[in-house]
Amino acid sequence: MDHIAQRSLPTSLPNILTYGRIAAVPVLAGVLFFGMSDASRWAAFSIFVAACVTDWLDGYLARMWEQQSTLGRMLDPIADKLLVGATLLMLVYTDTIGGWSIWAAIIILSREILVSGLREFLAELNVKIHVTQLAKWKTAVQFIALAMLLAGPAAEDLVPGTTTAGVTLLWVAALLTLVTGYDYLKAGIRHAMGG
Repeated sequence: MDHIAQRSLPTSLPNILTYGRIAAVPVLAGVLFFGMSDASRWAAFSIFVAACVTDWLDGYLARMWEQQSTLGRMLDPIADKLLVGATLLMLVYTDTIGGWSIWAAIIILSREILVSGLREFLAELNVKIHVTQLAKWKTAVQFIALAMLLAGPAAEDLVPGTTTAGVTLLWVAALLTLVTGYDYLKAGIRHAMGG
């Protein structure tokens, strides 16, 4: 099998890890929907953390083994957005996120939809916007916040203040989301205006 064919295999390990992250979404949602016990919380936390690890691992392996593919580039951001969106919805459903903190979740979800639309628009113009370091930090803070909130009530006995810390980090992620989302919006408007 030649090198080019190897790179485009849909069954390469990096792509399989991405499929696994997508498959984790309904499993995580189901665990929280059907169970409210501490065991359910820890199960959801474990699924989420494993999915976050695959987010880093699939990209690392694809680069190391030179197995980047168009399929992988398409599915990777979709998997991330499904994971984040479903987790936020389930955290609201379980009342882990409530009150004013729901606005942090709305900001994050709105940004993800905005960026998806802008990427689609810019792709039609053959314009690429590279992920900034700040956007990577936003993703890291967002994942940490969501992991803490998933463990939330179950973790309070071990580490008091886990939920409060998770909500605080969620707001930090929301603020970073506004900044990075503005960068995408600015680029989209510039190209839409022909500038």
